[in-house]
Amino acid sequence: MRIAIIGAGISGLTTAFYLQRARPDYEIVVFDSHSTSGGTMSTVERDGFYFEAGGNGFLTNKPDSMQLVTDAGAEHLLLPSSDLARKRFIYTDRLHRLPESPPAFLKSRLLSLPQKLRVAAEVLIPARRDAADETLQAFGYRRLGKDFTDTFLDAMTAGIYATTPDKVSVNAAFPLVVKLEKEYGGLFRGMIKRRKKQAGPGGTLMSFKGGVGRFITHLEQELRVDWRLGSPVFSILRQDKGFLVRAAAHEERVDQVVVSATAHSSADMLRDLDGELSERLSGIDYSPVAVVGFGYRDLDHPLDGFGLLTTTGARLPILGVLWDSSIFPDRAPSGGKSVRVIIGGQRNPELVSQDEAGLIATAREGIRATMGVDTTPAVTFVQRWKRGIPNYPVGHLQAMGELFTRLDAFPGLHLNCNAYRGIAMNDCVRNSRELAARINGVTGDRFD
Repeated sequence: MRIAIIGAGISGLTTAFYLQRARPDYEIVVFDSHSTSGGTMSTVERDGFYFEAGGNGFLTNKPDSMQLVTDAGAEHLLLPSSDLARKRFIYTDRLHRLPESPPAFLKSRLLSLPQKLRVAAEVLIPARRDAADETLQAFGYRRLGKDFTDTFLDAMTAGIYATTPDKVSVNAAFPLVVKLEKEYGGLFRGMIKRRKKQAGPGGTLMSFKGGVGRFITHLEQELRVDWRLGSPVFSILRQDKGFLVRAAAHEERVDQVVVSATAHSSADMLRDLDGELSERLSGIDYSPVAVVGFGYRDLDHPLDGFGLLTTTGARLPILGVLWDSSIFPDRAPSGGKSVRVIIGGQRNPELVSQDEAGLIATAREGIRATMGVDTTPAVTFVQRWKRGIPNYPVGHLQAMGELFTRLDAFPGLHLNCNAYRGIAMNDCVRNSRELAARINGVTGDRFD
């Protein structure tokens, strides 16, 4: 069987890896419009500083990414985060330590005493009886109160999805909290009962020595495929019982196609095959995000923690700051320190359109306001993602169900990227492994 995989990000590479692992006789062709693989999982070195263009790793609270690392023989590359990563901060009108325990929450000045009592009253709130979709904001207001939602959940949503609680579906983006309410009647009851059942911590942030790009390079070297990097695909057409993939320099006839490109790129490729399918893909929106990295030779700030997230109410031009060299010390040379500033999202999408100088100025303004740092960096790094993180609004789950029902009309055509069922590396790896199993004829939980 000859299979085309379009998109060489973590989803495409993982699918190729598990297809090849189970069936070495498959002929696999991997396309990507860029000259390198990895997608947003790339690492850039500047004068001894290492900056991630996107995410910096994965959590071990789910087994999927760790299993891929083991299966690919890349355990020697693993780099756990430092103990400082447990210390996180929220900026409202000033910097606050994020409380890690009930006593710390009671002492925190992030909320007043009446606001804390409203949070504690969550155990008295009856569980919702229907299964209708709702925003995270509506869920939070209902169960935890407005003030907790506008502070804690607002900052968390900015950090994960680069959006705001009123624009994201709790059912699609945070299914665990919906499950806790449904199964246990409330969040606190559910967390207590789950803690009794589960042993061990909630997971460690894990990355790779020298950055996530090192793992991408390792995974690429494990693959025995025909590479078509730097070859954008223009269209996918049905041909006999297979498909015709039209790329920049040539055409490829294959039996099956896995489209692991972003939703809007997938829409362009599939327009000639099925207009409705293409239109549904075009309807998936993304949050624009810019990443600005600074490397310092002589920074006085201790960077004592993981970093900080801001709230919408803070009215600042940044979503947060990651203290990279404290999370993973190898990200900066000896004596140096590094940070990455996240700009844009659904709060300030227009800021991502600035030129490089403007983004650097915005990032410096952000760390000056939140951290009191005005030191000129020795090294800068800028990465702009006009379509950075997929949005999961209310109705997303239903829309994805209808999308994949439409896809059933084209056996052998598969969609697989973070726009559909989970944005984290663990989600992408799990979905890709399950897709490879289905293509190989192994039954299991359906993703689509």
